[in-house]
Amino acid sequence: MKCLFCEIASNKITSFKVWENGEFFAFLDIAPINPGHILIIPKIHVKDVFSLSNDSYNRIFQVAKKLAKPLKKATLAKAIGLAIEGLGVSHAHIHLVPIHKGNDLNPERAKKASLAELKKMQKILLNSFKGL
Repeated sequence: MKCLFCEIASNKITSFKVWENGEFFAFLDIAPINPGHILIIPKIHVKDVFSLSNDSYNRIFQVAKKLAKPLKKATLAKAIGLAIEGLGVSHAHIHLVPIHKGNDLNPERAKKASLAELKKMQKILLNSFKGL
């Protein structure tokens, strides 16, 4: 069975990529909780975050930490929330969500973004993550 996130990481499915290195790939969630909501995934298939090797587990959280500060600045968020739920897609991933008030991480707040909104945010974040 094909994995959606493996297809995204290998560029077989178009995404709104905002950052990548040799091991990880970050892209906009198309149904964000708040604008700027990104997903960080390993490029290789691993069922969930807790199935990552210890080294990869540490590195994915280092990536999250590295992207959080420019994400916060670019979105004018009060903070960046981090969520791991692992039920939507059976591929390890971390959600980084700009938050502005309590309960902002509630997934019931997520709604599909327009193509124009996603392209605009992608441009902002590509610029913010440049050089990382």
